Amino acid sequence: MSGKTENIRNITVVGHASKGKTTLTEAMLNIAKATERMGRVADGNTVTDFDAEEKKRVCSINSAVASFDYKGKSINLVDTPGLFDFAMGAAEGIRAADTAIIVVSSRTGLAVGSEKAFKAATEKGISKIFVTTKMDDERADFYKAFNAIATKFGSQVCPIVVPIVAGGKVAAYYNMIEDKAYSYTGTARKESDAQPDDPSRFEAVKEVFGEAVAGTDEELMEKYFEGEELTAAERIKGVKLGMADGSIIPVFALSGIEGTACDMLLDFIADVCPAPGAETATDANGDAVELKADVNGPLAAICFKTVADPFIGKLSFFKVVSGKLTTAVPAYNATTGKDERMGKIVKMFGSKQNDAGELVAGDIGAVTKLSGFSTGDTLCSPDKVLKLEGVNVPVATYKMAIAATKKGEEEKIGSGLSRLCEEDPSLSFWSNHETHQQLLAGLGEQQLEIAVSRLKDKFGVAAVLEEPKVAYRETITKKVEAQGRHKKQSGGHGQFGDVWIEFEPCDSDDLVFGERVVGGSVPKNFFPAVEKGLNECMEKGVLAGYPMVGVQATLYDGSYHPVDSSEMSFKMAASIAFKEGISKAGPILLEPIVTLKAIVNDDAMGDIIGDINKRRGRVLGMTPNGDGTQEITAEVPDAEMTTFSTAVRQITQGRGSFTTEFARYEKAPENIAQKIIDEAAAE
Repeated sequence: MSGKTENIRNITVVGHASKGKTTLTEAMLNIAKATERMGRVADGNTVTDFDAEEKKRVCSINSAVASFDYKGKSINLVDTPGLFDFAMGAAEGIRAADTAIIVVSSRTGLAVGSEKAFKAATEKGISKIFVTTKMDDERADFYKAFNAIATKFGSQVCPIVVPIVAGGKVAAYYNMIEDKAYSYTGTARKESDAQPDDPSRFEAVKEVFGEAVAGTDEELMEKYFEGEELTAAERIKGVKLGMADGSIIPVFALSGIEGTACDMLLDFIADVCPAPGAETATDANGDAVELKADVNGPLAAICFKTVADPFIGKLSFFKVVSGKLTTAVPAYNATTGKDERMGKIVKMFGSKQNDAGELVAGDIGAVTKLSGFSTGDTLCSPDKVLKLEGVNVPVATYKMAIAATKKGEEEKIGSGLSRLCEEDPSLSFWSNHETHQQLLAGLGEQQLEIAVSRLKDKFGVAAVLEEPKVAYRETITKKVEAQGRHKKQSGGHGQFGDVWIEFEPCDSDDLVFGERVVGGSVPKNFFPAVEKGLNECMEKGVLAGYPMVGVQATLYDGSYHPVDSSEMSFKMAASIAFKEGISKAGPILLEPIVTLKAIVNDDAMGDIIGDINKRRGRVLGMTPNGDGTQEITAEVPDAEMTTFSTAVRQITQGRGSFTTEFARYEKAPENIAQKIIDEAAAE
């Protein structure tokens, strides 16, 4: 492969699920002669869908890199999943690429996943190409798909390859840059003189192309509007300029499954798409530093993907932004401040690793056995510390409890899931010591199901997902006095402790203990024992066994025996007083309330608010964002939030997002509280 930065093309294939991303990737690999034949997703033999779960579910779950040569260019193609549960893969691809190919089905048109991919690529500042696939389908309608793209994303949308529809079928593909039409037999092409059924529409699309290209440069504009024909070189110049400043977003029509017109997309990638460019890093002082894609510049490489496999070992995928990555350099991690020995450098082709001596600025590859690196970390020189922008990790909003099917394997679950979370940062795992559950959070139900499946396949631990328990609290509502008297006589020394304690509500999460004992009715040396006994009781309330909060206890009287009294006796007496007093102090159940911030599209706002109301939530306000979305702020009981992630996705068609943050505890409604108390009693 070429070792020059200007010959590198980093391309990610993104978009909605089931629109033909992996099929397009296969077609390009085959046309470039990187494979002997095209694989099929349905047959489970594609280069980039090599994972066992991907083959079983017949869809992409992970991002995958396929590096190959074409027309003297070194192309790194990153195929990404379109399902929203696996948005981490798309985030990895966007971080690594300089151009995003956004796939749209010409049969079903623009979908939400394509809109989200466009937004992510725009935010990252990389070039974009729209590809309308499935032109082989009799229901395909390129112009409908093109008009939808242009309506949504504006005048910068520019047709490059369009179908010539004759007799209701695609007879050829017209290349605007070459000003030629080509017909296809399989993937082989030849020039065609096919004429479109609707010449006026075809000419209108040509005019859109001409004006878009001419608008990128004053000389081109002057020539175009004087009626002179632009040369192919001038068209390429205009498209390059437009892609660089975002004023042109090329559109290609093709069929991935048949491979027709995919060669013209490959040619465009090699001839027109930008080589890796400059990025901004932060130095050791926190100052911004511009890094050019220069092999002689300081070393800086971003880890955009991690594979932590117990069989093949750890693989860290890097894009080298500046400098040169070789096995001779120390692997210094700017994030952790630690260095380690560099592993073997490889170029990836799906699951296959090909040895590479080095990675130059702009290139993409992987390094084996870098145990200290995680996704988003920067590899640099210890002599010049530089930190690059990380990967935009999607926020985990779907939470479930995970339990081992065999007792005693909780530690194995923790160890295995920690490895899986390292591989997929959009997953998170922790233990809730209050509910005594292990919790797993991600982007959706499928992602968690696959995590459980991989836990078994990779680490040999069988587990099940369960509804997460809610960490309720108990408190009191009125002031009471209670006596606790503990007396036990059994040969020799007995046990005797007697206390009078006043219990009242307060605003503290912990027990507030005080005393106003007079006359020595309870010796001072037993005060700590009384407090300890009360604190132990606070861990388990009298209603449903949940921790107590908001209790102030004041020891004000009691009695003792000079021989039989002990710390244990007064600890027991305090426990008796607690149970007696708290049960009379108007105990109530408290439920956790979270602050919800949801960003939803305008047309879904009413349904989302209705859903929040059904969950006993209170909408606090709505703020327009100016981009067709609104931010809804609400307070909702945590117990009602388990299925909210699924509801938001369904109501907004995947456009919505949200975050939650603990706000406070509130009194649970009587019917809810009684149900929880009854369930606790039945256990």
